[in-house]
Amino acid sequence: MSSEMEAAPVLSTPDDRILEETTPVATSDATHPRPDEELSITYDIERTLKEIRQARYKRIALQFPDDMLPDAPRVFQLLSRGLNSDEVASASGTSTTQTNGGADDTDGNIAQSVSQLSVEEKEKWPPKLYILADTSYGLCCVDEVAAEHVDADVVVHYGRSCLSPTARLPVIYVFTNKPLPIDPLVQAFKATYPDPATKVIIAADVTYSEHVPTVYKRLVEDGYTELFATEIMHEPSSAIPNRTVPDSVREAPETLSEWQLFHISDPPTALLLTLASRVAAIHIYPTNHPSNDNVKPLPASTAAALRRRYAILTSLTTVPIWGILINTLSVKNYLHIVNHVKEQIAAAGKKSYMFVVGKLNAAKVANFSEIGGWVVIGCWESSLVDSKEFWKPVITPFELEMALKGDAERVWTGSWQSDFQSILDKPAEEATANGGTNADADEDDDDMSEPESAPPEFDLRTGRYVSHSRPMRDPAPRASAQIDGSNGPSAARALARRAKGDLATIGGAVSPGAEYLRSQRTWKGLGSDFDIRYDEEDPDSTLVKEGRKGIARGYTVGEGDKH
Repeated sequence: MSSEMEAAPVLSTPDDRILEETTPVATSDATHPRPDEELSITYDIERTLKEIRQARYKRIALQFPDDMLPDAPRVFQLLSRGLNSDEVASASGTSTTQTNGGADDTDGNIAQSVSQLSVEEKEKWPPKLYILADTSYGLCCVDEVAAEHVDADVVVHYGRSCLSPTARLPVIYVFTNKPLPIDPLVQAFKATYPDPATKVIIAADVTYSEHVPTVYKRLVEDGYTELFATEIMHEPSSAIPNRTVPDSVREAPETLSEWQLFHISDPPTALLLTLASRVAAIHIYPTNHPSNDNVKPLPASTAAALRRRYAILTSLTTVPIWGILINTLSVKNYLHIVNHVKEQIAAAGKKSYMFVVGKLNAAKVANFSEIGGWVVIGCWESSLVDSKEFWKPVITPFELEMALKGDAERVWTGSWQSDFQSILDKPAEEATANGGTNADADEDDDDMSEPESAPPEFDLRTGRYVSHSRPMRDPAPRASAQIDGSNGPSAARALARRAKGDLATIGGAVSPGAEYLRSQRTWKGLGSDFDIRYDEEDPDSTLVKEGRKGIARGYTVGEGDKH
């Protein structure tokens, strides 16, 4: 039996619920709330309060990852309670000082008393806390953009972090250390390395870093002699990113290949690719196993991932147009690497366009079909993007250097770098290698060069000849040769020159993107099927009219009805 609908279905949100949240972002366990003592230990409340007091920060931004947002209000309350109690204590001490010194006030000390009063009033003002609920970029990076919206003096970053140096604001890192059973881990280590003389470096994710000294002590007591326990340091360009290394490795970095790495918790892919060619072997101890008993460390295999990265960058050797994705505004020296990448692409005779994006996804970059390849400027972890779902591949600045080299110069050694600071620190040894230093030495030879004389380039995927891989190196149309009977190379070349097709230009410069839009894009937007002409004599054609305003679910036009 079928029933008929008595009213039309609701296909949109009513206007009276425009500002209401329809689906909860995160839910907290109200039936079994965590005690304050546990939250204080997990979120390191005492140390955070101590650093805030010492630096006298007034505006503090609290950055939580998505999975920790349910605890954000209670952490806010614990920090506020601790800061307010300090202000009350300082205010009571200040009033006592004023009472004792009030009897000795004279007319000559009035100005000093007023200045002291103003300072004391400032000291009484409690610091303000702000919760950053949504990050502008990756969760591992400090969100200086959102923190500057509230004019914050410091950012308290919770959870795991890439520890990339920030550009402007100081940071208090709270790793929210997680519990870890030590006995099963020690047994798994002994099963993996039965020889006590094996050189092993013990490392862990930042959320488990506090357990490394305990594991090291237990293993030394059991007879292991060649162990090194890493400590956290803020240096992504080190031999082991953000970790200390043995003294012998610090003096001779190539000796790191004599050590094996035992990593607690799953490391990021960027770390695995970076260490694949630096250490002898990598074993990963999983911490997300349902039962902590009989957990076997897994050997890390990065050969397939490295081969895929190399295949991606070799497929981009003939790309004429590059897109530069700026995926951070907080990492130190990000502007330097942007300029470095732009100069590299221009020196190779290719065109680059810059895009500032937030959280990267395939839908954003698919809107620009003219871009043949993307290079990401971000932290050392977020720069490595698995671009299987993307329309065009996404690579790192290190991989871009190899993609822009010639086939004879490109040598894949298996080494991989994630931090762009190491690229900036490299000396400019190849500044003139691709530019052709003989151009200034012999102008006649350069004047005789033709695009047809360059070695042919082929797409390794299709095997086809590519004639437009370097659009910015195409010479500009030259004036016709003189016909005064003069002898020389220019006169001989005048009869052989062929007419060249026009390219789209913007501001007098060749624009391959505009040329792609004009010649290859089939749809150019609304109204592209007819010519729009403006009558300069009609005064109404130049009037600026008020458009729509409001939020997406409740636009208003002027002061009239909603649409």
